[in-house]
Amino acid sequence: MTDRLDCIVIGAGIVGLAAGRRLAMAGLDVIVLDTEDQIGSHTSSRNSEVIHAGIYYPSGSLKARLCVAGKVALYEYCRVKRIPHARIGKLIVATGPDDEAILASIEASAHGNGVCDLEWLTAREVASCEPQVAATAALKSPSTGIIDSHAYMLSLQGDLEACGGSLVLKNSVDSVAVEPGGFALTCGGEPRASVRCRYLVNAAGLWAPSVAARIDGLDPTCVPRGYLAKGHYFTYQGPSPFAHLIYPVPADGGLGIHATNDLSGTARFGPDVEWVDALDYSFRDDRKGIFVAAIRRYFPALNPDKLLPSYTGLRPKLSARGEPAADFRIQGSDTHGVAGLVNLYGIESPGLTASLAIADHVHSILTCDEAS
Repeated sequence: MTDRLDCIVIGAGIVGLAAGRRLAMAGLDVIVLDTEDQIGSHTSSRNSEVIHAGIYYPSGSLKARLCVAGKVALYEYCRVKRIPHARIGKLIVATGPDDEAILASIEASAHGNGVCDLEWLTAREVASCEPQVAATAALKSPSTGIIDSHAYMLSLQGDLEACGGSLVLKNSVDSVAVEPGGFALTCGGEPRASVRCRYLVNAAGLWAPSVAARIDGLDPTCVPRGYLAKGHYFTYQGPSPFAHLIYPVPADGGLGIHATNDLSGTARFGPDVEWVDALDYSFRDDRKGIFVAAIRRYFPALNPDKLLPSYTGLRPKLSARGEPAADFRIQGSDTHGVAGLVNLYGIESPGLTASLAIADHVHSILTCDEAS
């Protein structure tokens, strides 16, 4: 490994690869490190693969701003790079008066974020476009879509390497020391290595708080506590019964057990929310009853026998069970006082959608550090 670099990005998920790509495009010598033997092994490959519109998030929040900007950039990137994707739209469905009131607040939130293409559908209009869906009303989001996240990550990696950047897998970061003009890292790969860099980006996803805690010279009070929310996904045997993505109104810790189509036309349901204390991808078959009850609220014809266990994923949370959803936390030197360091915490949904905009944001933070 090179003794002195411009930049090291810790984490080769979607956000880490996007950040590494952006910094390499800016002419920096970049290495993206990851402990796993392949890119995107965790949150980036265990999600719904949805391109979000930017509907739910508080106006002015990082999630809102970066999702809306990232959506535009991601669709253009997919078009230029020919990444498999489809702008199929989604329906957020109400199954009663209380849900309809929530839909109205969701629409207001979307407008505050500059998402003004939502359409109200009556029960009859829902039945016309989605005959299998039972709803008293719905909000249609035409700019929501789906993407092949693995093809997207491979493309980001290709861009990184085409710009002179490198990907180094099976390399853990054991310790980091802040020193004049940059950072000294000790990495635990084979063989062990020490490397110095001018800029350091912590995009370690589920492990971002623990990585930050290993940075000697970073004020520990700037490192937030992280929580883990596990989500199960079931696939539905046979062709998808839906033309759009179907979402209920949001639930505690997530957007509710929703129906998404993949690019092959198969429907999957999830995720649910199970709060856990450690990395755990085991599948609990006893969650099926929870899924059946939730799905039948908007898809009464559900055949439980066609609901098959698929996979689980973990989301890095900054809020605990029962607390309001936290925003992304992207900390630069204006927050923690360490020039050249960017820590990204709580990058869950809509992290995939926002990834290119997050990368631009990271670049702008480091550019400001360089100017000062």
